[in-house]
Amino acid sequence: MTRNILFLTGTRADFGKLEPLSTAAKNNGFSVTYFVTGMHMLERYGMTKAEVHRVEGAKVYEFLNQRHGDGQDVILAKTIIGFSDFIAENRPDLIVVHGDRIEALAGAMVAATNYIPSAHIEGGEVSGTIDEIFRHCNTKLAAHHFVSSDQAKSRVLAMGEADETVHVIGSPELDFHAEPSGISIDQVRERYDIEFEAYGVAIFHPVTSEQTTIGIQAQILFDALTESRKDFVVIAPNNDPGSEHIFDILKQLPKKQFRILPSMRFSHFSELMKNASCLVGNSSAGVREAPFIGIPSLDVGTRQTNRAQSKSVRMTNGHDQNSITRFLDEEWGVNYKTHAGFGEGKAADRFINVLNRSSFWNSNLQKAFNDNV
Repeated sequence: MTRNILFLTGTRADFGKLEPLSTAAKNNGFSVTYFVTGMHMLERYGMTKAEVHRVEGAKVYEFLNQRHGDGQDVILAKTIIGFSDFIAENRPDLIVVHGDRIEALAGAMVAATNYIPSAHIEGGEVSGTIDEIFRHCNTKLAAHHFVSSDQAKSRVLAMGEADETVHVIGSPELDFHAEPSGISIDQVRERYDIEFEAYGVAIFHPVTSEQTTIGIQAQILFDALTESRKDFVVIAPNNDPGSEHIFDILKQLPKKQFRILPSMRFSHFSELMKNASCLVGNSSAGVREAPFIGIPSLDVGTRQTNRAQSKSVRMTNGHDQNSITRFLDEEWGVNYKTHAGFGEGKAADRFINVLNRSSFWNSNLQKAFNDNV
């Protein structure tokens, strides 16, 4: 019997973590389906559903779960309804969700209420924002947990999950960066019209609990980058509340110094990162990919609170322009050894090893709290 695994993706970021797992699953005899929603469906963010359609051998179902101005509660409700309707007609053997996004929470809730096994990728991590609350909710709703580190496993166990359901595989997106991208940096420059020889990468997302100050934080960050006279490739923010304030700042940036992109293909982003002089902002790429690749990164603000583990990562609050300037002066172009705190780029293999165990498919969906003392 061929088992069907359904991957739910709502953003370019979570797709980068799910794609290595789905490809490995397909290559090992599983049937793979994608439920595509969220940012993927919005032109402003690069209409990245096209990236999902490029996954060979996967079925893809699209669902528009939001309109401009919808609150997260409304998006959650719409996604639950749309995903529930899909599940009623296409019941999978396993639903895979990632992280802390509102779409993942909807998927985990639908799976739990319909008694369909679900697997949560990268649970047990902290960030200090409402995203962390969503992430922990997904942990409690999921039947299986594929975490990035032993520390994350300890947190999942502290939430009462059974030890046999928690598997340390590392961060799946590192699988991309562990291998050659298959393209050259010159090809990246040509495709995305990047004229810079030396450049940094800047990614700054909104923080939902800081909507009243996120515009000020973005202004301080990009003022420091502008005054440095260094060149930057900027990846546009996600669609969380507060993103409009950041877009307003990006519109004002000098085009000769900043190349602003809504999104990038993962192979191209990987090559871009491998040749960057640094990464600045508040993306998880700054605490995961950058240390793994060996480039310095500056984590700005609270979005990634307590997640950084590497010596190559500096941290500053969102209002300290001097710290940003000092980082650019001291760290630009510095090389670091690879940091493997979030894995060695073998997550997909470890994921498949777990799926190939008969015990994985025979687990009891009636969960009980485990006092893991």
